[in-house]
Amino acid sequence: MVMAQHLELGLDTFGDVTSGADGKALPHAQVIRNLVDEAVLADEVGIDFIGVGEHHRDDFAVSAPEVVLAGMATRTRRIRLGSAVTVLSSDDPIRVFQRFSTVDALSNGRAEVILGRGSFTESFPLFGFDLKDYETLFTEKLDLFAALLRDNGTPEGVTWQGSKRPPLVKQHVFPPIANGTLKTWIGVGGSPESVVRAARYGLPLMLAIIGGNPGRFAPYVDLYHKAIEQLGGESLPVGVHSHGYVAETDEAARAEFYDDYKRMHDRIGAERGWPAYGRDAFEREIEHGSLYLGSPETVARKIANTVKTLGAARFDMKYSAGPLPHEKMMRCIELYGTRVIPRVREILAEEKVEA
Repeated sequence: MVMAQHLELGLDTFGDVTSGADGKALPHAQVIRNLVDEAVLADEVGIDFIGVGEHHRDDFAVSAPEVVLAGMATRTRRIRLGSAVTVLSSDDPIRVFQRFSTVDALSNGRAEVILGRGSFTESFPLFGFDLKDYETLFTEKLDLFAALLRDNGTPEGVTWQGSKRPPLVKQHVFPPIANGTLKTWIGVGGSPESVVRAARYGLPLMLAIIGGNPGRFAPYVDLYHKAIEQLGGESLPVGVHSHGYVAETDEAARAEFYDDYKRMHDRIGAERGWPAYGRDAFEREIEHGSLYLGSPETVARKIANTVKTLGAARFDMKYSAGPLPHEKMMRCIELYGTRVIPRVREILAEEKVEA
């Protein structure tokens, strides 16, 4: 069981384009400025981490999360700053490393990166990659990034070869990480192969649980720990990313969140052939699935249950939801930091004493 004092509780946002007071979409520039204000508040109320997603489409404002994180770094003191996720397949691993090492320098060692494939594919044609190379691109680029983490600080530097880019021979990449190494997670949506890959590289596992009972991911957690053990590695943390929203009461949370969440779901669903999102599905996900929505007590109890079920060392709640206004998200962040997080720790500590 994860000790309450060792559990990290964070937030994620995709930089969704939000609505202003007039109900119209805010300019992307204002959304980005608001994101920095959200990180400042999260820092002030004691939240451990904030992650910023990467997208390349008009309903999300952030295409360069490291730049936003750099802005956050200059206005925060203690909160850890990372991606959610970095789409490594369509990026250059060396540039990703350089950008995050720069954020790490600006934040005095608070940078993290979560590497993944992403659930959107707009970046592939944008940057000139072919989707038929989807698997090869991720596999090779992750291998190169792992080599950077392992060897960049050594006198010999990085030597690496693949099929999609020229090789590196005793190369050093700058700026280096000032202290230790860059904390790097592998984001996984539920593929056993991806779970084993994270174990093979000796990197922490971040599970993106966006629907259904989170307990169904327990076999993946078991597989991860067994793979690490068989490979002779040391125990590594598992994290969870899921959607959520906190308001004063359960009823208020439902009323404030549903319409905007449905708009986001239906827009993406129309592109992917999903049926229209309905109230029944919303209620099921709250009661039995992976939507952490309600009063501080309701959300805290649900988070604590997931943490216990999966042995998670980190839980990140994705608090943005399509056009959900900035002001509502700010109140959600405040409640999450001041009331949900302390209550989660209380629940886990109480249950440890009882056990």
